[in-house]
Amino acid sequence: MGRNKYYYYDIKTCSYEQVRRSVWRTVGTCIGYLTLSLVLGVAITHLYYSYFDSPKEYALKQENETLRVHYEIIQKELEKSRKVLTLLQDRDDHIYRTIFEAEPIPTTVRQAGVGGIDRYRALAYKDPIITHTLEQVDQLKRQIYIQAKSYDELTKLAMHQERRLAAIPAIQPISNKELKYIGSGFGMRRHPIHKIYKMHTGMDFPAPRGTPIYATGNGIVKAVKRSATYGNYIDIHHGYGFMTRYAHLDASHVRPGQAVKRGECIGRVGNTGVSTAPHLHYEVIKHGKHVDPAHYFFNDLNASEYETLIRLAAMKNQSMD
Repeated sequence: MGRNKYYYYDIKTCSYEQVRRSVWRTVGTCIGYLTLSLVLGVAITHLYYSYFDSPKEYALKQENETLRVHYEIIQKELEKSRKVLTLLQDRDDHIYRTIFEAEPIPTTVRQAGVGGIDRYRALAYKDPIITHTLEQVDQLKRQIYIQAKSYDELTKLAMHQERRLAAIPAIQPISNKELKYIGSGFGMRRHPIHKIYKMHTGMDFPAPRGTPIYATGNGIVKAVKRSATYGNYIDIHHGYGFMTRYAHLDASHVRPGQAVKRGECIGRVGNTGVSTAPHLHYEVIKHGKHVDPAHYFFNDLNASEYETLIRLAAMKNQSMD
């Protein structure tokens, strides 16, 4: 057998004959070898990738892991934001709106449903996780917007409340911290001239002639007039259903239509009209009805001083006008 040559023994001729290969047999042999090699390659590749990742798969897994971490961080931040928003909503409904006597925002409004069922259809088939996250963010944005609008409303209520508190008659009409200028109080009193019991619709503050008189709340001067009963008097309209009257004045320092502030001097104590001595007759009218002025001195008096004032006023059985 020579190199690259194959022989076989022919029993008929009793000699060795060289093996003659046909072209197709050679091609078939090559194809067989190639097929076997391909099968072995596929098998080895399959076994390799069963235990090891390809560079592309490894890169994709790394990218997926990064996205998963980011998603978890976003979810945690969304949860924190929801908790903060829930706290703000709770304070809004149960503290701020209670203070301003406003109705809490209904839960159905606070939920702020997202409109449009096809809003994220383009994304739903690509990545449901992204779709779900966007829905959560959108929901949170809408709830924050509603809360922001609520704060706008509370700001207006606060400004309104500030104006209201400034307008309510809340101080004594003369400087009387020591409560030495206390006359007859509100209620049935003996008239000093007619000697009969009748309703005394205000409170008397006996004081020297010329003692300054102060507006007890912000308002607009409604009238500066004179009558046989009240003498010289001033009416101030405070808004919110309140009006105050200051009677028996010696002098007036304001004019009708003038805006006045609480504590501003508007006149002087006198003895005009039906009056037995220099004093200020002070009235508080709420929604058209006379009320006890002593109930509206809360900016001036503490609880003990208020009790003393009520006691002193009750001791005066006879009014001064």
